[in-house]
Amino acid sequence: MRKLAIPILMLLCFAMLNVNAYFNVTYLNTTVVINNNGSAHVVESLNLFISNSSIAQYQQDRQAINFTISNWQAALNTNLLVEHILNPKSSVYGFTFLPGPINYAQSNGFAQLTLNYYVSNVTTITAIAPRKFQYDFNNSVFNFVHTASGQSLSQASKLNIIVPKGAQIVSIYPVPDSPRLSFINNYTGSTLFSWYSQEPLSTFTFSYIITQSPGQEVSNFFSGIYTNYISLLLVILTIVVIALLVYLYIRVSNTKV
Repeated sequence: MRKLAIPILMLLCFAMLNVNAYFNVTYLNTTVVINNNGSAHVVESLNLFISNSSIAQYQQDRQAINFTISNWQAALNTNLLVEHILNPKSSVYGFTFLPGPINYAQSNGFAQLTLNYYVSNVTTITAIAPRKFQYDFNNSVFNFVHTASGQSLSQASKLNIIVPKGAQIVSIYPVPDSPRLSFINNYTGSTLFSWYSQEPLSTFTFSYIITQSPGQEVSNFFSGIYTNYISLLLVILTIVVIALLVYLYIRVSNTKV
């Protein structure tokens, strides 16, 4: 009975500490860095206001072992502490979460929470000419605010998309808030595109073309050969191992007879 009472007491203490805790996520910044293979590195930063009465609770939660994202969501009472870029056909990988230190302002505090992860197939890649590939952003990866007309950025938020250097923009909608240019050709040289709070994303379109240099084409060719060679080698090795096991099994069976 005493063993059962200890965890219950700890839960009650945790609940009592959170009753008076006041946290407020004031801003969300989502940055999507698109790679040449169609995957993306995503970094999301949430600015958190911490009341004076909640500082001790935040410090305790930050130092807690095995304090999960679900625990943080409950402690902060927010639905913004989630991955906002998700491939519906695969999970994220390389995920890390860092609740930052408190920066004090008079009697209150501020902190930054950072989610860092990778997502596959954020864009589809189509070869349109020798050494030319078109990348089309897959807007089904968005996991922002769901409205009657589709998804949109939440209030007090920002979405950044960073494309590889040398990308030629061929289609973009809605027009980004930054850089503020009206013609597609004027985006030449731009790699960072940003959309601000409550931007509708239901008809989001973003396409660009990457032209490989001859050196990149040769490198990718040999990289493909190497990958295929390794795959073939693994298949052959698997077949040899299976054949060896079958041979040993037959030999042992015959010996027993």
